Amino acid sequence: MRIDLHNHTTRCNHAEGTVDEYILKAIELGIDIYGFSEHAPMDFDPHYRLAFEEMEHYTRDILSIKETYKSDIKILLGYEVDYLPGHMDERVLNAEVDYLIGSVHFIDKWSFDNPEFMGGWKNKNIDEIWQAYFEATEAMAKSGKFDIVGHLDLIKVFKFMPKQDTRLLAKNALRAIKKSNMVLELNTAGLRKPIGEIYPSRALLEEAYALDIPITFSSDAHSVEQIGFAYEEVISLAKSVGYTKAATFEQRDRKLINF
Repeated sequence: MRIDLHNHTTRCNHAEGTVDEYILKAIELGIDIYGFSEHAPMDFDPHYRLAFEEMEHYTRDILSIKETYKSDIKILLGYEVDYLPGHMDERVLNAEVDYLIGSVHFIDKWSFDNPEFMGGWKNKNIDEIWQAYFEATEAMAKSGKFDIVGHLDLIKVFKFMPKQDTRLLAKNALRAIKKSNMVLELNTAGLRKPIGEIYPSRALLEEAYALDIPITFSSDAHSVEQIGFAYEEVISLAKSVGYTKAATFEQRDRKLINF
């Protein structure tokens, strides 16, 4: 079974291609379960996400295409939600979806992974930035509001690496993820970024495996060409660490299947 649960649409304002084009490509690639997880609405940084008034349209789009292609592929409906205390909205958190991905893209409202704000890395202690990132990830897990952890070590995107062992920096976050019964996605988008590495790193994935944290797979596609990106590579990584099953969801209920 091939799974790809973290993917976007043009409604986030920074993706290309129609939902039909995405699904036809997924079918061509032999993907069995494909999830749309649009950037959820929020009263902060609105340019890079779905608008609140488009939630109904987004849902209708995905449910319609789910019916159209039901004999060819299983399509799931989700959201990628930015963990930003004081800005998350109950309309999103209580939406009728198959799953919610919780992601940390902001540290004190600084969009650390956005090239537009690269200047934020200057004159800062890299280890302290990493520590703050994983503290936010830990808090996200402890909130109990999400099913999947989005790109666990996204903080490495621009190759500003800490002096401390990343396993120690992520230790408490991983424990919180385990306690919250969340799933860790293996996200290949990092291979398209300066870091040139899957999220999370092999070292952190090994830590997750030791804690018996389940995984799933994501290409984080923002274009048709990115669907199923580096799938064989990410499968190989998962298997080499010891994983044989991956998670999928339906109406927030998790199921593990062989991959």
